[in-house]
Amino acid sequence: MKMIQLFFSAILGEMVVILILLFNTPLRKLAVMALNRLKRGAGPLVAKTVAGVVFVMMSTSVYNITEIHSRPIESLNPTDQIILGRHMLEASLMGFLLFLSLVIDRLHHYIREFRILRKTMEAAKKQNRAMEDAKSGSSDELKVLGEEISSLKTKIKQLESECESKGKEVKAAEADV
Repeated sequence: MKMIQLFFSAILGEMVVILILLFNTPLRKLAVMALNRLKRGAGPLVAKTVAGVVFVMMSTSVYNITEIHSRPIESLNPTDQIILGRHMLEASLMGFLLFLSLVIDRLHHYIREFRILRKTMEAAKKQNRAMEDAKSGSSDELKVLGEEISSLKTKIKQLESECESKGKEVKAAEADV
């Protein structure tokens, strides 16, 4: 009976972790940090070993279930039926435990990938803004230079007209001499 209680508490704990990972709360950061630490060093080896042991225990329960089911129905006594029910409960709890641990692993992976993607998106947005600022800055410079060119052209026309009028004055002065 203790083992079934242990499986129920482990499943409840995994469900709480999944709920924490699903919603963006301050606890989510803590859970992700804890999972990051668990996945360092010998953590993955320990997790795989525990999962392997649980899988072997589940396989043993499934084997016992098939063994009891292979007996003729008339030969099953109430004790065999209780044992069959217990093995079915244990196998289903162990399977659910393994499934939830897989869900936690994938959620952690997707959250980590999403954070990396978000950081690269922010960097791309900053780079895009910098390029747009450079473009708008150069277009502003072009506008200023265009205005400067037009003012210089008007000065050139004004100087040309002054030059022509002085040239006419000089020619008129030469004609008088």
